[in-house]
Amino acid sequence: MRGAIVFSGSSHPKLVEGICDRLGMRQGSATLGKFKNGETSVTIHTSIRNKDVFIVQSGSERINDSVMELLIMISACKGGSAKSITAVMPYFPYSRQSKKKQHRGAITARMIANLLHIAGVNHVITVDLHASQMQGFFKCPVDNLVAEPLLARWIRLNVPNWREAVVVSKNPGGTKRVTSLADALKLSFGIVTTDRRRAGTAVHWNESAMFEQLRLDGGYEAAILTDNIIDMELEVSTVNKIPQDQKAEAGRPKPRSRAPSNPLQRRANGVAETIGSPLSKSMRASSIVEPEVPLEPIRMNVTNIQEEPEEQSADESAEEYTDERARNVIHGRLVQGHIVDDSHPSPAMSATSHTTWRNRPPSEGDDDIPAHMMSSFMSTASSTRHKDSEHSHALGGTYDAAASSEDEEEDLKNPELETMVTLVGNVKNRPVFIVDDMMDKSASWIAAAETVVKRGGATKVYCFATHGLFGGDCLEEMNNCDVIDKIIITNAFPIPEHKQDQARDKLVIINVDNLLAEAIRRNHHGESMSQLFMHYD
Repeated sequence: MRGAIVFSGSSHPKLVEGICDRLGMRQGSATLGKFKNGETSVTIHTSIRNKDVFIVQSGSERINDSVMELLIMISACKGGSAKSITAVMPYFPYSRQSKKKQHRGAITARMIANLLHIAGVNHVITVDLHASQMQGFFKCPVDNLVAEPLLARWIRLNVPNWREAVVVSKNPGGTKRVTSLADALKLSFGIVTTDRRRAGTAVHWNESAMFEQLRLDGGYEAAILTDNIIDMELEVSTVNKIPQDQKAEAGRPKPRSRAPSNPLQRRANGVAETIGSPLSKSMRASSIVEPEVPLEPIRMNVTNIQEEPEEQSADESAEEYTDERARNVIHGRLVQGHIVDDSHPSPAMSATSHTTWRNRPPSEGDDDIPAHMMSSFMSTASSTRHKDSEHSHALGGTYDAAASSEDEEEDLKNPELETMVTLVGNVKNRPVFIVDDMMDKSASWIAAAETVVKRGGATKVYCFATHGLFGGDCLEEMNNCDVIDKIIITNAFPIPEHKQDQARDKLVIINVDNLLAEAIRRNHHGESMSQLFMHYD
């Protein structure tokens, strides 16, 4: 290409060699080094006056050095009177930090875009931005190329029964990417979701932990007292919903107290039950507040009110679950990121003592509640509510579909937390393509693969991603997973040789040299980029 020159950064020299071979040109001569104090040094040896300069620099394991080196190279080319400067960044650094996740958090991806503008860049070419909205951060044109046509071509050539496959997203945030590939291949798609706030596990563990602590402190009756107050408020609120004529017919018989309910059993069943407890008479008389409306007719009315919706819901559910699509929703349990049977003990329940407060018989000295026990109970409940509130977004509301994968990975690795996984979609006796934009940690990939195989009945699992970051032991752990058959990525992000050796049998690397070379050629000649987004058989 006359009038154009390609420079290589130190992050991915092999990728630049492939691009230059495809373009039939030599790369520009430049010296990249460091001073003894760690400062980056850049020297351009080729004349770039009035030329279109393309600097290829992807993110790497030394991400900060790569960013600073790119900025200095752009500034050097701008000072050398280059006609235009295009930054070719196959993996855009800090792309996962594209929004605030905390009140004092930084939108680092926008800061990198501003730095590129200040350095003097005129155009940016990248591949599969983590969030496509990031293009609005730049003050110059951005070509966000996609690796989807390359992945689809590999599927057609290397998967024998790919027409029967199902494309699956391992989290709700990747559904748009998954549905795009499924539409291109005319395949079905599914979704795997994990919920760290699993009903029946985390809630029970919090309550059992509180009551266990109260039992050890001698404050057994404090738990019963608080539970009675909660039940009484529920009953009074139900009274307000009863018509006035029913209240009048009830009369005014003598108010009587009801037996306090078991708090754990009541919360497990979701309704108020009258289960006896060893609460003393003095405690019952002092703790229960008498409402203005008699309790016995109220309970009869509440029972009648509850029975009718139950019959209707039973009929409605019988009609609803006749749909075949209801069978395509499968649930499972994850402990430390792996599928376990229903009989597997819950790590959350085992975190407390093997004995519960319900097994403790009441003692004679439990009639009176010390004041410090009540304050201890209230502080414990407050801390539990605080822990539950951590699941909400720091800036208000709940997590969106594109929630941070870091939180999901921490939950899956936590040995004291059980996670509920849900698979939506029919994958039985079919190969599965799990697709995302990057592979950084292995827990969510392994959890999704085990779910579709052990719960869904899939035959094979292929994991696809554009950027193979492979942090820590990610690649080795995925290679050791029996249910994963192939790991397919592109060379947009440089993968060291020692990591490639960890998964020689399963790892497949697709070159993006031709894609980037064609993008550079079309950009230099002012041609359309739309052809690079199309699928070809």
